[in-house]
Amino acid sequence: MNAMTDPVRDRPWLNSYPQGVPAEIDPDAYQSLKDILNQACETYRDKPAFTCMGKTLSFSQLDQMALQLAAYLQSELKLTRGDRVAIMMPNILQYPVAIFAILRAGYVVVNCNPLYTPRELEHQLKDSGAKAIFVVENFAKTLEQCIANTGVKHVITTGLGDLLGFPKSLIVNWVIKHKKKMVPEYNLPQAVRFKDAMSRGANLPYVKPDVVGSDIAFLQYTGGTTGVSKGAILTHRNLVANMQQVGVWTGLELKDGQEVIIQPLPMYHIFALNTSINFMSRGSETVLIPNPRDLDGFIKELKSRKWNVITGVNTLFNGLLNHPEFASCDFSGLKLALGGGMAVQRAVAEKWKKVTGKTLIEAYGLTETSPGATANPLDLPEFNGCIGLPFPSTVVSIRDDDEKILGPGEIGEICIQGPQVMQGYWQRPDETAKVFCKDGAFKTGDIGVMDEKGYFKIVDRKKDMILVSGFNVYPNEIEDVVAMCPGVLEVCAVSMPDDKSTEAVRLVVVKKDPNLTKEQIISFCKERLTGYKMPRQIEFWAELPKTNVGKVLRRTVRDTPPKA
Repeated sequence: MNAMTDPVRDRPWLNSYPQGVPAEIDPDAYQSLKDILNQACETYRDKPAFTCMGKTLSFSQLDQMALQLAAYLQSELKLTRGDRVAIMMPNILQYPVAIFAILRAGYVVVNCNPLYTPRELEHQLKDSGAKAIFVVENFAKTLEQCIANTGVKHVITTGLGDLLGFPKSLIVNWVIKHKKKMVPEYNLPQAVRFKDAMSRGANLPYVKPDVVGSDIAFLQYTGGTTGVSKGAILTHRNLVANMQQVGVWTGLELKDGQEVIIQPLPMYHIFALNTSINFMSRGSETVLIPNPRDLDGFIKELKSRKWNVITGVNTLFNGLLNHPEFASCDFSGLKLALGGGMAVQRAVAEKWKKVTGKTLIEAYGLTETSPGATANPLDLPEFNGCIGLPFPSTVVSIRDDDEKILGPGEIGEICIQGPQVMQGYWQRPDETAKVFCKDGAFKTGDIGVMDEKGYFKIVDRKKDMILVSGFNVYPNEIEDVVAMCPGVLEVCAVSMPDDKSTEAVRLVVVKKDPNLTKEQIISFCKERLTGYKMPRQIEFWAELPKTNVGKVLRRTVRDTPPKA
């Protein structure tokens, strides 16, 4: 069967497309990602590109810094075409500069979570074969503890404030190092400072590499929450395609060269990585938030300017909505609030609409799909609990365990075909084979359903499903209900062993109201859930374990012994 020929009848979602959105995009419109970024820097030279901690880099400044850094990587470090270069930073101005420099020099970006342990970092550096790394000195101690076991030969370090300009850079770096003591002593004698590398590169030759669509742009590692972290091979063509898809989807609402984007999610995460590069390519100003968990500081930033777009995950939106100052922000310029990374709960979405006046738009994707696969129309009047419609040139199907395509209303695994789907997992043909159907569709591991109009809805993660007396119970449904209960701040539903029913529902709740009781939750659930879906056990925790992006770690909750 041809991957793009009518695998789900007549692709019913096309009839639901927003006006002006085409059925197909051209993934070969640009030869490479670096060509798109070069064009953006030329077109929007004097406009602001990235802002962080009160400092703004224009497109021309970003262009010049990236060019100098690319020359340093080529001419002094003598890296060769296709070499992998790692980045281990939070959201600071050095991040987009480093990404652009690596791509511009013809190398492959390997994004690393700054909160990795030495063991996790060692695995990723060894697995990717990275030869160089950019690292914020706050996390250089982690690198020191594992670098001898990797192939990394070159280290470029930076302080959080290095690009903030004098005297702010000195003040920020001093406060972080001496007052807050956030920079442990480290010993990396081969390390070169970020600004020194740029200075050296200014006097070195840069050779424009011949990069084509099939070349790798990113080795983007999966979270590793279900096993060993794997590197998804994302080519320039994959990213160009997804940027084209998102561009036509948002093009009628968002205007090139005019928007201000709030980016609280870390750029090492595929959602933030794609949206940051995407909006940059369209001449938008992206405001990087280094620490979104500091809600006071985050909201202070929101109040300091008018902004048009904000991206986030459900827990982040929930945190903002429960902060007493958020409601007094100016939402008059808001055009798009985009939720992804995890399911958006109805309780959060409805409160968001009430406070901001704008519908929270849910989108869906994975590391393996660059990441965008589906999204709701931007003019959606009310939250609909769906992940939306497949992007142009994307076919999404629901399949059973035998890979048979199911019809509307039937529940099965969500599978994706399109030019944004990864090439496979880096050096893991066995793992790659497990996630692709015989016809090339990517198996997401998510359980979902499609309605008659082509809208898709996630029921739950396949591995998180709870089997109660032969019935499938989906944690997302339970969490969505309990989140509506007055007094509940956050909730996580997982499985627990049960002698009578194989498994039962275990509920972990973070209170918003300290007087909330288990009995109140049970009473609330009885009115909204059938018997076998009722929680067998309820626990109150002070907080839920989350990734640095804010995604709740269900496996950690499931593996943690019950608390009294």
